[in-house]
Amino acid sequence: MCYEMTGFIVRPMTTAPAPPRSATTPSPSASGPVLDWRIRFGVLSLIWGFSFLLIKVGTEGYAPFQVTLGRLAFGTLVVAAVLVVKRERLPRSPRIWLHLTVSALLLNALPFSLFAYAELSIPSTLAGICNATSPLWGMALSLVALSEDRPTRRRVAGLGVGFFGVLTVLGAWQGFSGLDLGGTAMALLASLSYPIGWIYVRRTLAGTGHSNLSLSGAQLLVATVELAVVTPLFTTFPSHFPVVPLLAIVALGALGTGLAFLLQYALVAEVGPTTAQMVTYFIPVIATGAGVAVLGESLSWSTPVGAVIVLAGAALTQSRPRAATAGGGGATATAPVPMPMPASASASASASASASASASASASASASAERPPRQS
Repeated sequence: MCYEMTGFIVRPMTTAPAPPRSATTPSPSASGPVLDWRIRFGVLSLIWGFSFLLIKVGTEGYAPFQVTLGRLAFGTLVVAAVLVVKRERLPRSPRIWLHLTVSALLLNALPFSLFAYAELSIPSTLAGICNATSPLWGMALSLVALSEDRPTRRRVAGLGVGFFGVLTVLGAWQGFSGLDLGGTAMALLASLSYPIGWIYVRRTLAGTGHSNLSLSGAQLLVATVELAVVTPLFTTFPSHFPVVPLLAIVALGALGTGLAFLLQYALVAEVGPTTAQMVTYFIPVIATGAGVAVLGESLSWSTPVGAVIVLAGAALTQSRPRAATAGGGGATATAPVPMPMPASASASASASASASASASASASASASAERPPRQS
């Protein structure tokens, strides 16, 4: 909920178009994608949208930490298999692994666990909508933490509109009656964790010379280890293994974390981050539909209305002047960084933080090394 981000690309920070293709970056036609990108975009939206339902089902048979551990383990196996096939190497620098330990906590272990605990007391529909607030938190934090991200009237207005939508979803005019404040707070904290992680990654891991795939595989591995250490301290080994919740956890990890990251990784390379990040706006819609249709969760008028307002605010916070986004000649490329997976798979997976111009220059300077870093 990448937004597993690892995963999805939501840009509360500076958004840059994908770098122009060169001899070292094969075109989509050269790699020969089997399915049109629009079909893969739809599949990705469905996977991440249904992830909140899978979390709900998983917690019906297993403790939240166990759901998160299983999710990370199966997701890591999928990405590790691709790393082996592509012969990608994991980072070797102790400094990079130290930073990955922090990013894995902020972008995977913490938000995944918070969403799992939140869904013990709130419906999956509400969790999916809370996940959509990540761009709003990211916008607010970037104004404080990123000096190069200057606010515009439109983006500040989007921030206000988005949080008004949150209050609408929560029914603030009714005094939040019938709402589990603890569960809702955990879901919102999970969404806040993603942009904190993005900012950390942007400051520490951009321009390292490693591909998104390599760094994200390492990050998922570290997050799995973190949960493997924590889970036995707060849970007991299951005395039995309910099949349906177990299958939900397997699907959540293999599809919602592993496969979803790979789909997003390919989409960014093919159509660019601006188009790929649009998946963010479909996740709460699908999560709401799945929760109501499959789980029979109730839905008041304020939930879909508030969700639309949240998404409108999030879209405004992502808007950029045309001069900054049009054209590709002088665009700043994004440096490879781990793509946070939203709880639905990243943040909100996913998302890779934008790199600064200096990171792009560093990546260009290393082009003569053994193997040029992949850019997305």
